[in-house]
Amino acid sequence: MRPPSFGISVVPNAVDLEEIRRAVIRADELGFELVGIQDHPYQVRFVETWALLADLLARTQRIRVFPDVANLPLRLPAMIAKQAATLDVLSGGRFELGIGAGNFWDGIGAMGGPVRSPGESVDALEEAISIIRLFWSGESSIAFDGRFYEVKGLHPGPPTAHDVQIWLGAFKPRMLSLVGRLADGWIPSLPFAPPEQIPPMKARVDEAAEAAGRDPATIRRLYNVVGSIADGPVRERLKGPPSHWVEELESFFALGFDTVIFWPQGDLVEQIERFASEIAVAFRNLTRG
Repeated sequence: MRPPSFGISVVPNAVDLEEIRRAVIRADELGFELVGIQDHPYQVRFVETWALLADLLARTQRIRVFPDVANLPLRLPAMIAKQAATLDVLSGGRFELGIGAGNFWDGIGAMGGPVRSPGESVDALEEAISIIRLFWSGESSIAFDGRFYEVKGLHPGPPTAHDVQIWLGAFKPRMLSLVGRLADGWIPSLPFAPPEQIPPMKARVDEAAEAAGRDPATIRRLYNVVGSIADGPVRERLKGPPSHWVEELESFFALGFDTVIFWPQGDLVEQIERFASEIAVAFRNLTRG
């Protein structure tokens, strides 16, 4: 079983770039494992996620990055595989791939992307995973002929610097089953997947993994949580003092998660420093005891 770990996520607002850079550099210094960034290219306030991930990798030493999660409908799977491998090589093995089936279809359509039904989006993601894995397989030439995607005589390369994992943002039954069958990790987000809904979702992932002959314990479980550390009384589920956060983290890890990704509200650097010094330390001391 993996020991509990922590990451951060930052919103890629163009006006906040300097604060984002300071926050991620500080997270790297403080020992956070991961930084994830949402991928919504049609959002007028946002810079492009993959370019920002490259910028942050160049400014850090240890922390790993991932799109939280990559927008498949606006990115061909072979290009996703190429970009992921390139960032992994450039960073010395510090890239993981979070990916989703798509959301906000009006925005995707406005950029010229395909507008898919829920069923089509899951089928397209399954094809994309196959192509991405083929691209990273080490084969000199690959081909795939699907309903949504195809590659013919493609010569992949360069190879990734490490075994890049594929983590899926999944909430609905078919997507959860896809996690169990094919993915290396699952990334739900609170409040879209509140704690009380996690057990049946987790069960579907595990059942699909077992049916596919996989050990469910090999699938990472990462939980995106949005909130702020605030002294005084508890105001919301994730807006309160450090002691309240520690209790909430206990409940999240008890649900089977191995990683919590903290999306801080408020001053990013202050929130990240408080999480590291007042919450992560207290939680680890509690679990060791």
